[in-house]
Amino acid sequence: MRVKVISRSTDDFTRERSQDLQKVFRNYDPALRSQEKAVEYTRALNAAKLEKIFARPFIGAMDGHIDAVSCMAKNSNYVKAMFSGSMDGDIRLWDIAARKTVCQFPGHQGAVRGLATSTDGDLLVSCGVDCTVRLWKDPMRKMMDSNDAIGDASQPSAVYTWKHAFWGVDHQWDHNVFATVGAQVDIWDHNRSEPINTFEWGKDTVLSVRFNPGEPDVLLTSSSDRSLTLFDLRMSSPARKLIMKTRCNSVCWNPREPMNFTAANEDTNCYSFDARKLNEAKVVHKGHVSAVMDVDYNPTGREFVTGSYDRTVRIFNYIGDHSREIYHTKRMQRVFCVKYTYDGTYLVSGSDDTNLRLWKSNASEQLGVVLPRERKKQEYLDAVKLRYGHLPEIRRIVKHKHVPKPIYKAGKIRRAMIEAESRKEERRRAHSAPGSRTMQPFRKRRLITEVE
Repeated sequence: MRVKVISRSTDDFTRERSQDLQKVFRNYDPALRSQEKAVEYTRALNAAKLEKIFARPFIGAMDGHIDAVSCMAKNSNYVKAMFSGSMDGDIRLWDIAARKTVCQFPGHQGAVRGLATSTDGDLLVSCGVDCTVRLWKDPMRKMMDSNDAIGDASQPSAVYTWKHAFWGVDHQWDHNVFATVGAQVDIWDHNRSEPINTFEWGKDTVLSVRFNPGEPDVLLTSSSDRSLTLFDLRMSSPARKLIMKTRCNSVCWNPREPMNFTAANEDTNCYSFDARKLNEAKVVHKGHVSAVMDVDYNPTGREFVTGSYDRTVRIFNYIGDHSREIYHTKRMQRVFCVKYTYDGTYLVSGSDDTNLRLWKSNASEQLGVVLPRERKKQEYLDAVKLRYGHLPEIRRIVKHKHVPKPIYKAGKIRRAMIEAESRKEERRRAHSAPGSRTMQPFRKRRLITEVE
């Protein structure tokens, strides 16, 4: 006769220390756990509800400017540092951990339109409508030296005056070169008082510029003539130009996929393009009800944040057509600039009400120290929400976004206009000769032509 016995070693279930958790033996055989799917569904549903309950994205406001915040820049060596420029010519360095001004950089006589820092963080470049470019050496000295008086003014190491107003600036990733835009695209060297190169394609104002993080000699600009233009510093003339139906206010490259970029457009949408194929947009990101003013990517390249004239900040997945989060407050006015911090945990917005606002990139994320067991539980809840996210009840809770009444009504009107336009186009095709009217994909409707 064969007798079966349970044999366990005491080492398998004896605690090494009295503070350790008791070890529990579990049998994960699905035949023994017939209600597992129902239990996990309930956990996913409760996790989706609790995420909405504990969503507190707003951390605090930073006031100090006396006019609208027009531009911002971050420093790669200091995660908690943020530069901001306002319409009255004031530039400030903020400690976003303490939410206070560390230093001011006076000098501009008009609106500051562009701020950029060098890759090593040792230089701050500012430009504005007073036709000057100012270089500030060692801008982080006040933040590192706690003995200095807070709010002390710094003096620029160089001031370059040029022939026209500037609308934007960006620093190259590798070398001591930066680009300014306005009536034309000017390429500057740190040690030269005049541009070392100039590009021009058309006579309209260039609004924004961004250097490519993967190919340092390539830069992208957006202009008031509704064009997006690619430049290569190794060539004597611009490379390619895409003309759209409405102008783009800002552009930003994906830091993890440097061939892709996203443009913030006046028609309330953002368009993601592949620089190698500009004849159609890869993704059209919808949701805003007014012009999108600025866009910035998360350092992971998986998400980006936008700020709009409709007084909201939205977070999009880089391949998602609708926003994941919508941030707004009663006091926040038109948002002119937004930035992710370099750790991707927070984002900062600058608006027309003179304030900078600090937000969490994940609205329900717990701040402070998270214990390993808490982190594992949160990862498990995120996994079950993703597994059961296609079911109606969970999808409805996750997709629900509370927005102010004016934005809700404007969105409703905009959807009605889009539906009416679609019906009109369908009737035109129905009453036209077969093949005379072709169906154009939505990704191509806002593009006019590509010029090389």
